[in-house]
Amino acid sequence: MTTWLELADDDPFGVHNLPLCAFGAGCCSWVGVRIGDRILNLAGAEHEGLVDAGGAFDGEHTLNRFLARGRPTWTRVREQLTELFTDPKRRGAVEPLLFNLAGVRLNLPFEVADYVDFYSFEEHATNLGKLFRPGAEPLLPNWKHLPVGYHGRAGTVVVSGTDIPRPWGQRKRPDESAPTYGPSERLDIEAELGFVVGVDSEGAVSVDDFREHVFGAVLVNDWSARDLQAWEYQPLGPFTGKSFRTSISPWVVPLDALDAAEVPGRRQDPEVLPYLRGREHYGYDIRLEVFWNETLVARPPFEGMYWTPAQQLAHLTVNGAFARTGDLYASGTISGAVAEETGSFIERTWNGAQPVRLADGSTRSFLLDGDTVTISATAPGVDGAVVAFGEVTGTVVKQS
Repeated sequence: MTTWLELADDDPFGVHNLPLCAFGAGCCSWVGVRIGDRILNLAGAEHEGLVDAGGAFDGEHTLNRFLARGRPTWTRVREQLTELFTDPKRRGAVEPLLFNLAGVRLNLPFEVADYVDFYSFEEHATNLGKLFRPGAEPLLPNWKHLPVGYHGRAGTVVVSGTDIPRPWGQRKRPDESAPTYGPSERLDIEAELGFVVGVDSEGAVSVDDFREHVFGAVLVNDWSARDLQAWEYQPLGPFTGKSFRTSISPWVVPLDALDAAEVPGRRQDPEVLPYLRGREHYGYDIRLEVFWNETLVARPPFEGMYWTPAQQLAHLTVNGAFARTGDLYASGTISGAVAEETGSFIERTWNGAQPVRLADGSTRSFLLDGDTVTISATAPGVDGAVVAFGEVTGTVVKQS
């Protein structure tokens, strides 16, 4: 799609994408939309009558108010933004409201209401089952009947670029008779995609109503302390091994930008229960890349997801739990069939038995202090374009 901005034809942040964000400069902060390497101040655009979000951008520091407006407003604003960036006659009105990306800080894009992490990739669940329960059936009996998940801590979700203090807690080494307390020795990542709820529900959300409630998606790194997790997770599941930090990318990519990336959902056997069925069963062709200290170590494929985002939302609310504006639910670790497609280092190194070699010649099994992990992703867009999610990055630091 042609724009009057001087963008390369293959810019992954062109008019076909238009991810939203929260940003600031000096003591001021606003919400915005990215186009190329610039951000349009949406409060200013609404004040000037260039977009109509019903006042949802005025004075706002997060996207929550806009998210709550729902699909009719989301669609209208997207259409208005497309016109602003493609009609040369609008250039004079728009340019004064554009900020260079290099000159701003990127903030947490929305206030997280609740956070849920799922476990929805069969390859990942199988790998961890083999590592955590050797000799037993890798998948537990419920896994192919429902999207397994756990409730996390919304308050420890942070924006990309935030340092990650190494967590401390209880861990029990295999050669120890009792647990000890100290810093995690097996700090790991989980490369995921997160879905951002805009519209509240009064209870259960059907599979077919997914797009009426979910605005878009972000990249997620659900940092994981595997030694803390292994000691604590039975019988109630992850707790301190997961709840210390979860990083998300600053860009919320609208579902509307991902229409061309839709692919048929994975065949599910046995057949799922009626509340998990819909008129359509689809996922997304999204390819992630995981960098460990700038060395590319994995390319996890999202299209292999067993439980779709729509099914996850349906299961999350089936018991009558409310969906709320700002809810974030993550896909679970994205892993494919081979080591180079795994989205966690416990899989990539097979629990440390097969360390990876980085570009500087050093080897790693789990994260050391000072290590930086960056996850990026792209999806196919309309007319051969590419939709980029940007990056989610974090550096491990010693906890003071």
